[in-house]
This record gives sequence, C-alpha cells and structure tokens, in this order.
Amino acid sequence: MKITSDFLVIGTGIAGLSYALKVADKGTVSLITKRDIDITATQLAQGGIAAVSSKEDSFQAHAKDTMVAGVDLPHADVVDLVVEAGPKAVADLIQWGVNFSRNRDNEYDLTREGGHSHRRILHAKDATGREIERALVEAAQAHPNITLYQHHIAVDLITEAKIQKQELDENRCLGAYILDIKNDEVITFGARFTVLATGGAGKVYLYTCNPDIATGDGLAIGWRAGASVANMEFMQFHPTTLYHPNAKSFLISEAVRGEGAILKRSDGYAFMPDYHDLKDLAPRDIVARAIDNEMKKHGDDCVFLDITHKGEDYIKDRFPTIYQTCLEYGIDMTKEPIPVVPAAHYLCGGLKTDTNGETSIRNLFAIGEVACTGLHGANRLASNSLLEGIVFAKFAAEESIKRLTEEPPSFPSIEPWDCGSATCSDEEVVVAHNWDEIRRSMWNYVGIVRSNKRLHRAMSRINLIQEEIIEYYWNFYITSDLIELRNITTVAKLIVQSALMRKESRGLHYTIDYPEADANSLHDTIIPGCQYANPSETEK
Repeated sequence: MKITSDFLVIGTGIAGLSYALKVADKGTVSLITKRDIDITATQLAQGGIAAVSSKEDSFQAHAKDTMVAGVDLPHADVVDLVVEAGPKAVADLIQWGVNFSRNRDNEYDLTREGGHSHRRILHAKDATGREIERALVEAAQAHPNITLYQHHIAVDLITEAKIQKQELDENRCLGAYILDIKNDEVITFGARFTVLATGGAGKVYLYTCNPDIATGDGLAIGWRAGASVANMEFMQFHPTTLYHPNAKSFLISEAVRGEGAILKRSDGYAFMPDYHDLKDLAPRDIVARAIDNEMKKHGDDCVFLDITHKGEDYIKDRFPTIYQTCLEYGIDMTKEPIPVVPAAHYLCGGLKTDTNGETSIRNLFAIGEVACTGLHGANRLASNSLLEGIVFAKFAAEESIKRLTEEPPSFPSIEPWDCGSATCSDEEVVVAHNWDEIRRSMWNYVGIVRSNKRLHRAMSRINLIQEEIIEYYWNFYITSDLIELRNITTVAKLIVQSALMRKESRGLHYTIDYPEADANSLHDTIIPGCQYANPSETEK
C-alpha cells in the first residue's frame, strides 16, 4: 500500500501541528502519530512559553539569558532569530485559539522561571501544554487538507540513496515506511517534504518525566538515513519531579520555584544559596547537580520543595493541577513540602538543522525536541522549548512552501516494504529485558555526573545489546515495541559517543575526569549520519 502527499509530518506536538497548519493551505498533509493525536510531550508541559511581552523586558535580555543558561554554546544568530520571532509565535497560538492566563487587569499573567531575568513566561495556569495541544488539535482536525493517521509508527525513512543503493553527494528524502500498529501492516508514505517532529528521548533513561512515547524515534530514523546529529551529550535532567513510590515521574513545574518555592533538605536546610547567586532560580543543570550532590552527601532519597509560605488560596489557584495530583498521593502542598528528585527531561541535542529546520538530507526537516537548532547549547533555558517548536515550525513551513513552487513534483518508484524471511516471534521477553537493561545502564553510567570509566562501561553494554537487537530485527516481524527498542538503543549509543567526545564539563555534561570548562571545546559535538554502506543500520 502506498500513500502520497505533499507534506508528511511525523509527530503531533506543538511543532508538528504548527507546521501542518502552516502548510495545509498550500498542499496535502499526512499527519502521523504513534498513539492518539494528543498523547505528546507538549500535552504534559506545565510551565509555559517564553516570549518578550512587557515593556520592562527586551529581546537582548531574553537572548542573554539563553546564552548564559546554555553556557555560551548556543549559536548567537539562532538565539536572536528565535527570541525576536517569539511575540509573533505567541500571536499565532492565540489566533489558533490558545487561551493564556490573564491577571485582574486582563493583561497576560507573566511568570518567571529559573535562569530568566524578567517575567516573560505566558502560561495557562499550570497546564499550558494541555491548552496549546487542545487548540492545535482542534484546528488540525478541522482542516480539510490534513489527513490524520493515529496509531502509526515510523520504521525508517525513504531516501534516494536507499532506492539507488549507493551514497550520493546530495541525498534527498522521499517519505517513510510507517507501521500501522493496529493492522500490522507497513505502509509506504511518499512525500515531497518530510518533517520529523517526534519529540525527545527521555525513555532512554530509567527515570524520566517524559511520556512513554519519548523513545527517540525521529532521531534514530533520521540518523540511520544519513542525517547528522549534534550535542547528544546534553540531556537535561529536570530538578523537580515528584518522589513517590506510586507516582510515574510527575513533573513539578519550574514555575513553582519561579513563584517562590524553596528547595530544602530533610532537616529543613535551604541549600541552593550554597550553589548559585540565583539560589532556587538558578539554571536547571546547576539545580539538578546540587540536588544530586545533597542526596549523595547526606544519604537522602529525595529533597523537598516548599511553597507553603505562599498561602492555600494562592497555591490552589496558581497550581491547580499540581495541587490536585499531589493530593492524590497524600501530599498537601499547601501545608507540607513536596518530595522531589531529578529525572531525565529534555534532550538539548538532536538532528542537526540549519535555520530553516532542514537536516543534512534535502527535504527532510526536523523541528522541536528532535532537532538541534543551535538554540539551547549546553543547557536549555526554561520555557524556551515550546517557543523553539513553534518558531522553527514557521521557518520550516516557509521554506517548504517556497520550495513547493520552485521544484517540480517528484514521486519516484519506491519499492514496497519487504519483510524477507521474517517470522513471528514468541520471545517478547527479550525485548522487555533489553529495554530495561539499556535504561538502567544509561541511568547508572550516563546520568547527571559522569566519568570516562562509566561511559565506556555503558558503551560496552549497549554494543552487546545492539548486536542482539539487530539479529532479532532481521529474523522476526517488526512490532512497535521492537521499533522503539531499536530506536532507544541507537539514541543511547549516540549519547554515550557524544559524551566521550567532549573532554570538558559544560552545562548538562559534567564529568569528574574533566571537571572544568575548556575554551577550546566551545563548539558543537557532531556525529555524521549513518552511511548507507552499513545495511544492518539502514534497511531491513
């Protein structure tokens, strides 16, 4: 079976939906999501979207905060582009129906988060992502040119190099092979432009506040197709996720600290002044390492986030979702501090793109968390993620529309998916075991604090598991679980490889072997895409 469209968009968070809505008036859109349309990381975003929105603020201040948080590694030209596009991006969201919270004067209620010098975060109480997702989903479902394919997962990209079975000076993306999960059928999706908006890879780690879908799919299929990746060593660990035996890594928004919450040890000592001048509003990498250090130093399982001094009425009104969720676990945040621990949250690296969001493969774009645009550097500034997603969706859409009129339609003959001599597997336990081992190895050896010894130990384990997965992949029919396992293993290896390449500590990458920043390392860590000559990684 083959389906063709002008635009193939894989992912339905803020980036994918924004792109689809921007291009849908110009052509047909196939919109792919591996669960329901609104099961995304965007849906879970609590804090908000950063954009200059007051006279007291400025583009220069937002740009400076982004550079400082990213430890001078962000690309200054990209930072300026994104920051200056912020107000228009917010206006687009409002036009699509997003309702941001307002104050008593009916002005937008701006909040502040860690690393920001001004109040510039627009939010919808503490469920900003849910409100954005709602509005974008409604707009996308109402557009006649957008066809939605739910419960479909990308297997691999289709490129000219793959079709011609040789390396090309300029490779071009022609679409993707997509597994219809419910019908166990791999469908060929041909497209003039393919957009990866698949989000991050938090499920590579044992503890994460990411949704279950965050298995690095776009990263893995993009790299296997030949697209370069950059800065994969910079995995951001959110400092404050709820610590409770029955909680599945529920995130406690940075906005809680932005509104005055204080991190304390079990003995009540407020420790953040010992680590940074901004105290509890320090950038995330510093706060996460501080918590990690305090827990190890004092043998504690968690630390505590205390906002009780703000009063019951204020807390219930400003943080209704967090209040209600904590209450379900027996924690009343109006009367007692919240137990918290760090967890894998956001990958600052990804598929390397230019300022149009295009990867090193022509007509293959990557937007949102799957991409490395140069905005975040060594650590993402809070609430810059939703901003980046919608801004680069706009840049990518504009370039796609321009190219749509300049380049003639081209849908070359693409061979249908061939499963070869694969058979049904009766050993799903292999998939489950390898999945668990990868995630534990990454958490134990490639976490908040690293060393060369730990990284090499992780790499040796990953290599053994990858060999097993490749053999398994070739011998049995593919399933969504096998695809995700294959992808997290690929992403885990890229993270470790990148971490071994950076011989310094900067931002989210802290190693005891190189504890200081090195001015000679002030550059991106780039790994070229997988070459076609390695068929075990590029095709079934």
